[in-house]
Formats: sequence, C-alpha cells, structure tokens
Amino acid sequence: MDFRHGYDELQWKICTSREPKWRPDAVSKTQRFPHRQHQEILLYFEHKRRRRYIVRATFQYGNLGSDQDTYPKFQLYLDATQWSTVSVLDGLRVYVKEMIIRAPSNSIDVCICCATTGSPFISTLELRPLNLSMYATDFEDNFFLKVAARINFGAPSKDDIRYPDDPYDRIWESDLDKRQNFLVGEAPGTVRISTLKNVDIRTREYPPVKVMQTAVVGTQGILSYRLNLEDFPANARAYAYFAEIQDLGANESRKFKLQQPYNPDYSNAVVNIAENANGSFTLYEPSYMNVTFDFVLSFRFVKTRDSTQGPLLSAIEISKYQKIAAKTERQDVTVLEALCFMSDGSGWTNEGGDPCIPVNWEWVTCSSSTPPRITKIALSGKNIKGEIPSELKNMDALTELWLDGNSLTGPLPDMSNLINLKIVHLENNNLTGSLPSYLGSLSNLQELHIENNSFSGEIPEHF
Repeated sequence: MDFRHGYDELQWKICTSREPKWRPDAVSKTQRFPHRQHQEILLYFEHKRRRRYIVRATFQYGNLGSDQDTYPKFQLYLDATQWSTVSVLDGLRVYVKEMIIRAPSNSIDVCICCATTGSPFISTLELRPLNLSMYATDFEDNFFLKVAARINFGAPSKDDIRYPDDPYDRIWESDLDKRQNFLVGEAPGTVRISTLKNVDIRTREYPPVKVMQTAVVGTQGILSYRLNLEDFPANARAYAYFAEIQDLGANESRKFKLQQPYNPDYSNAVVNIAENANGSFTLYEPSYMNVTFDFVLSFRFVKTRDSTQGPLLSAIEISKYQKIAAKTERQDVTVLEALCFMSDGSGWTNEGGDPCIPVNWEWVTCSSSTPPRITKIALSGKNIKGEIPSELKNMDALTELWLDGNSLTGPLPDMSNLINLKIVHLENNNLTGSLPSYLGSLSNLQELHIENNSFSGEIPEHF
C-alpha cells in the first residue's frame, strides 16, 4: 500500500484489519489478514485543525481474474461519514475517490469495511493541503465536498493533469478519456483550441495554467455535454472555469448563457469572459454555491444574439455536499480510551477509529441514536489494571458493564447518574472501600456481581 501526503508533517497508523486485502502496487499478489472483517486506517493531522485538505483514496484490484476471486464491493468511510461505495467492475481500472474537507479536528479516520462481495482493499491513500482560499463554502461546518467530476476540456491527450502542473495535485481528467456515460452528447461544431501564452489563474481555486491553456468552443453557438454523477441526485457545489485564450478583434465578442440545467439565479447572467475577468488570458471562475443536479447531468451553454463567437469552456468541477455524520459521543469515548490505556497493549485495544461507526468495536455495543452512545462494555478478563475511570459517571446510556476478572483497584466510582444500568459485573478484581448507597437507587439494575473483591463495611439497607 502506498501512503502519500503533501507538504505537511503527517503520521499514519494502520489499525485493526478484518479480512482485507492489501495491494501495495495495485496489481501484485494479495496479502491476506485472516479472521478479520474490516480495515481501518487513521490519518493524524498535527496542528492543522480547520485547514482544508483533499483526501484521496485509490483502488486498483489488479489482474487476478474472476476465476480466482470475486470482484469486491465495500464501503469507504471518512470518520463517521459514509464516503462512497467502492464497486470494482474492472480489475485494471483505477477507481479514485476524493473528498474535500475542512479538518474537524487534528485527526481523521479513513475506514474500508462492510464488504458485500469479495474483500476490502486499498491501493493508495493521499492527503493534499489546500490554499486557505480554496473551496470555502457556507456549509463546511456540516458538509464535506465529495468530488464527482473535475474535467479539463480541450486537453491535448487522454492523460490527466496533476502535480507538478497542479501544485495541489488535483486530478484533472481529460475530456478525451471517453468512457460510458462520460461527456456524451457533444454538440456539433465543437472544436478544441489551445494557447502557449500564460494565463493568470490567481483567483480563489487556482486551477493549473496548463488546464486553462486549453478549451472547447461551440462554433455553431452551442456547447453541450452529458455525464453521470455518482451518488446523485444531490445538492452540489459547481465551478466553471473560463479564460479568453483567443485574440478577438475589436468588433468580436464572446457572450453566452447557461441554458441547461436552468436555474434563474445563474441562467439569466451573461458570461462575457474578457469583461468578467478584466482582460484576456485571465481566469474567470463563477461558482454555483448550492445547486441540485440529477444523476444524469446535461449542461448547455448558448451564445447570445449579439455575440460573434460561440461559448468557450476550459474546465468544470462538481462536488456533492456530503452531510458530516456525528461521531460517538465524546464523553463515552473518553472512558473507552482510558480503559485501553489501562491494559497491556493487547489486540483489543488497537481497533482504532470511531467505536460505533461504521462497525462497532468488538467489545462495545452502541445505540442507534445520533450521535451514537455506548450501551455495553464487555471487557471481562482483559488484564486491565488500575482504578475504574471516574468519567464513567458520564456514560448515562450504559446498560451493561462487564469488567470482571481484571486487576482493578480502588473504590467504585460515582455511578449514580447511570440510571439505565441493568447488569454490572465487577467480580474477581481487587476493588476496595465501602459499597456506595446509590447502588440501591438504580431502579433498572437487575444484576450486580461484586464478589471476590476487598470491599469493607456493611451492605447498605436498601440493597
């Protein structure tokens, strides 16, 4: 597996695997991890909270063939947010999944899991820091941007454009890379143009100069295409990139409108590239902040009656607003982390990621609420040493606590707020002190096992 990062310091940690396949060079032999069900990979950002990044995962299954293996289909998660379904149909194709995020904390988790066929795998995982102005939205506290399309029009070949032409290593797909349901329905009279002159791209999103040096032009007055957008219909953020890269005469003009999809907020505006950009060979990048697109997107630019030149397009980007899912309640996670720290580093402490989403840790049970809560801890005989964390008092959704057969010491912590507790197993430890009276006030408590400890004093009357 290839881990790549950009210009920040970054630490990678590979956590518990359950039946994954690692393909370090995408087509080499399969490395198996038996008796496991999901793969979790943790990315640690250092001191970069709230900075924007591209997180990119790629998948190339290789040439094993269906006679030896079933093509896999599995889920990809970013933290608790369902990122994408990876469905391999062609073993030699590289499947690319990208998310633009503003880092919600100094670490995020990437998880591959939940295979319905075959076994999960991953080829590369990349992190690319972005300029502070790039891809800002009004909704980034609640939504990631899942990249659905980033297309370079008028490209000279089928090759993608990325680093070093794009210092942020975005992947700009060539419009010549024809495949099923990708850029079909091209209007008659569409021609490709290019220039060797420099294009000033100093605006918000900084598309690479090489992308802006090519374009398509609708010489008969129309530019139109149709393509499928994965996981649509949905609300999206869209960018169109224009630059006048032809030397127009004094009596020539290029004016056009977005005719399809029709949106009154955008379709009534006239694009005059040189005027909008304050000159030729200068980027103009209107963005469409929140638009609804169907799974099949048809778009069309049409020249105005007073324009002498047809519409021009250099590139587009379309990203779906992906709702950020809530992670497990932090007050519950704090206790789980403390219990892991109290052990000797056994395998159960290394599951990593969120304890409930997408797959709960083997020793916890979670609620279906939002955010998820921990309802059961099952750590019997796990060589846990020390005092039960005092933060346990905050786990008010807990119904079962199994900590028997460990080396726990000290008194029982305050659990008077745990009104949902039904079953408590603390036997066979080294707990001390008196039994707190609140245990008799937990109305839902059905089983309390505290034998073989070193408690002192009398049993409270209302037990």
